[in-house]
Amino acid sequence: MNGSRIAAVGHYQPAKVLTNEDLADLVDTSDEWIRSRVGIRTRHIAGPDEPVDELAAHAAAKALAAAGLTPADIDLVLVATSTAVDRSPNMAARAAARLGIPQAATMDLNVVCAGFTHALATADHAVRAGGASRVLVIGADKMSEVADWSDRTTCVLVGDGAGAAVVEAAAEPAIGPVLWGSVPEMGNAVRIEGTPPRFAQEGQSVYRWATTQLPPIARRACERAGLEPADLAGVVLHQANLRIIEPLAQKIGAVNAVVARDVTESGNTSAASIPLAFSKLVEQGALGTGDPVLLFGFGGNLSYAGQVVRCP
Repeated sequence: MNGSRIAAVGHYQPAKVLTNEDLADLVDTSDEWIRSRVGIRTRHIAGPDEPVDELAAHAAAKALAAAGLTPADIDLVLVATSTAVDRSPNMAARAAARLGIPQAATMDLNVVCAGFTHALATADHAVRAGGASRVLVIGADKMSEVADWSDRTTCVLVGDGAGAAVVEAAAEPAIGPVLWGSVPEMGNAVRIEGTPPRFAQEGQSVYRWATTQLPPIARRACERAGLEPADLAGVVLHQANLRIIEPLAQKIGAVNAVVARDVTESGNTSAASIPLAFSKLVEQGALGTGDPVLLFGFGGNLSYAGQVVRCP
């Protein structure tokens, strides 16, 4: 085996839906204000009895079922999250326990909104190096738990959810080389800090960085996969804000691609946003097996990571 592939994907969102009208009862905002600035209509909110690892396990169970695998087939579990409440056990171990996965290595990765694409690259590397045979890669975040519900500039953005992918060895590489990096000196532009931890960001700085600095980086990720942006069938960017997604997708030059816009109904779910949006496109039939899709995460730490994958 010379590479790895995504065998299947799955996603999960809590049942409770919070609308823009609901938010207008909490803070000084309106449906028109939110839609015009971030493009979000609704978001899903987990209850107090729905921890991050439960969200992760639900999405992972769907991915396992879609791949036709059992928990015993998995030997590595990676969970990308920045909203774990406890330091130990980590969310990967807790999700593995919920799923009944025996003896797997379990690790959490905290790269905030770029977490899933970092974790996917880590899974690809582990499989190609022989360190794992099948990997569960999960992005799960409960952003509602770190939101400042009195700050209308940030609370309107967040949602909760999880998405997952099963990665396994393949004769031909179906996960392209990752292009990743960060801008550490600007890391404070997106923060989840304090006691209790609260999400905050410098919105204009993030917007300028995402729309001006990231397009050439995303194009280079396509080059590493041996493709032109016009060859892409799909583009799944971190679902931060519709005003970031649309200009960024346009500047990448993916003129023939389906562009994920799940942010409109799910909000910003941080590390969950890419696998959640990707899984929905697969489920809806908007992408077909073997289609080349750019996954590109960016955000916290002003980190980024992207790769072209073949659709399961």
